[in-house]
Amino acid sequence: MPWSQEEINEIYEKAIQKATTDEEFRRELLNDPKTTIEKLTGKTLPDDYTIKVVENADPNYSDPNYTATFVLPSSSTGELNLDDLDNVAGGSNICGAQAGSVTKG
Repeated sequence: MPWSQEEINEIYEKAIQKATTDEEFRRELLNDPKTTIEKLTGKTLPDDYTIKVVENADPNYSDPNYTATFVLPSSSTGELNLDDLDNVAGGSNICGAQAGSVTKG
């Protein structure tokens, strides 16, 4: 059974907290994240599940080719859901007049 997003977030927070204070855990997480997460959670991950862990750029120990790492979310379909559409919808309906109509007087 796949993990819920809530479980993933909890595991992520737990791993970050431990990696901040436990250097051995941090090295293990960087070198073998899947096994380290399995030990941390006591759960076996599917064979095809992969995890990549990168270390925050440290001026004293970092890859000189990069100063930042961006983790992008999954791409979207490009379509707006109803809430997003409400936030970008324009137009006006002042005093019952239709938007775009012109009344000559």
